[in-house]
Amino acid sequence: MNNKNNQKNKKEQKSNKALIGIIILLVILLIAGIVAIVIMENSDKKDENTLSYTELVEEINNKNVEKIDMTVGSTTAKVKLKDEEKEKTALIPNTEVFVEFVQQQKLTGQNDIELNQKPRSILVQIPSTLLSLLPTLIMVALFIMIFKLQGLGEKGKVYDETETSTKVTFKDVAGLDEEKAELVEIVDFLKKPEKYVKMGAKIPRGVLLYGKPGTGKTLIAKAIAGEANVPFISMSGSEFIEMFAGLGASRVRKLFEKARRLAPCIVFIDEIDAIGSRRTSNSGAETENNQTLNQLLVEMDGFSSEETVIVLAATNRPEMLDKALLRPGRFDRQITIPTPDLKGRLEILKIHAKDKRLSDNVNLESIAEDTAGYTGAELANILNESAIIATKNGHDEIENEDVEEAVKKVTVGLEKKERVVSEKDKKLTAYHEAGHAVVSRYLPTQANVKEVSIIPRGVAGGYTMYKTDEDKYYISKTEMKEKLIALLGGRAAEKLVLDDISTGASNDIEVATNIARDMVTKYGMSDKLGPIDFQGKEPYEIQMFGEDIGDKIGLEVKALIDEAYNRAQQLLIEHRDKLDTIAGILLKQEKINEKEFAEVFDGE
Repeated sequence: MNNKNNQKNKKEQKSNKALIGIIILLVILLIAGIVAIVIMENSDKKDENTLSYTELVEEINNKNVEKIDMTVGSTTAKVKLKDEEKEKTALIPNTEVFVEFVQQQKLTGQNDIELNQKPRSILVQIPSTLLSLLPTLIMVALFIMIFKLQGLGEKGKVYDETETSTKVTFKDVAGLDEEKAELVEIVDFLKKPEKYVKMGAKIPRGVLLYGKPGTGKTLIAKAIAGEANVPFISMSGSEFIEMFAGLGASRVRKLFEKARRLAPCIVFIDEIDAIGSRRTSNSGAETENNQTLNQLLVEMDGFSSEETVIVLAATNRPEMLDKALLRPGRFDRQITIPTPDLKGRLEILKIHAKDKRLSDNVNLESIAEDTAGYTGAELANILNESAIIATKNGHDEIENEDVEEAVKKVTVGLEKKERVVSEKDKKLTAYHEAGHAVVSRYLPTQANVKEVSIIPRGVAGGYTMYKTDEDKYYISKTEMKEKLIALLGGRAAEKLVLDDISTGASNDIEVATNIARDMVTKYGMSDKLGPIDFQGKEPYEIQMFGEDIGDKIGLEVKALIDEAYNRAQQLLIEHRDKLDTIAGILLKQEKINEKEFAEVFDGE
């Protein structure tokens, strides 16, 4: 099957090259035609050695013309006058009329002019012939392009069939046990459809997988096809959309025609929100998108009970999809693919560690604990970066320090040890990061500090890492308020120690403002405004709560930020000795690990 696909691709590449060659040839002909026209215009320009047609007729009538040399079909002629040695060029608009006029002069004896007519050269005729055929050739090329894009020709590719079989199975998917259990019956449907038909059950038309990017939506779709051992036709939603009207709908029809021929099979549409977004009445690209979506709805309704074709679709923006697409009978099942929990992360790491040379000191459980909220793709990236770093460091195996460096590289950025930092900036960064760490230490809901550094990474001048060893599904109001305090600890430390503030807290302030705004407008955590959702509402909907509701929301957000900033300052004033100690260690050795940080607070 792969050989057939390779042959198809080679044929399509040859066809595309031929089309490009035709277009290049047409462009060359167009340029040649323009050049020919310019040359002809320049040659037709009248100068002192050029006679107009009226002047030529006058000279003939005056019997001053001795000889005329001309080419058949040409608009110019060489004229030899009796009283001049040099020949002149004469412009002749109509050669047939002119020849008849000269011959009439000779027959009547009015004039005895030597008229020489030469046949026109084929080479001279080529530019004008090509120029006359150029519009026709351009039209033919356009028809060929449309013919190919519409997928109507023998070599036209209606859709990209990236693979018709897959070796991925559920063993290759980790951290999604419940989701796999839900999809096992889809596999059973594909393997033994008659068992369900006999019971009167209908095969699900479609299954929608949605979740964050990197959670494994495409992987689990391939695993379903691999388990069922059926063809897997994959296509991205963006591939349906083209500049030609009706092309998207045509591709949808061709896709489902192919699926019916290959049944039982799975059709997988990745990023379906590209064609499945809510329909509008707009024109242009929106109209084309609506036509494509309408065709998809029609095709999904057109499955008969005997056709074992299941449509899998993936998106990370389910809220963008049209409601008609989500109703039962089209996408009968909607399955959330979440970020993995601690157990899931460990299983994912084990799968991606199979082909890695890990040292005995690498603890996958510890990595799983420190990566709460990471997706499967991010975990795979961490182990891959670990292998790269170990190779660069000349290690025979991946060491624990390589993995830790990979986690920092992925989360914070590349360490920039060679950057020259002034003593003033170094001190400011040390107190800023120490402020985050010390404030967090005295907030019960905040995670323990894992590492503090003033070595620049990415765009950050320093960083404070926390040990995220707990999966959280809900966040309390107290925890969010203390998160605000921890975020503003850096700015508070700058003001307290240096009696000045810097731009280093810009990201902290941005994150803190977003959290405070969500607390008021999304989670209903404002005591004054109450449990009301203001996010995503139209202006007229918000106005129902009062004309000055925007001002009230702003004041509540500001109150949360002010309260957190004041609390951060208070904690640092109370524990100024710890702040100075941590900052001093950072200025001396640039980094503090978890153990060293805890030792500063021993005895409390």
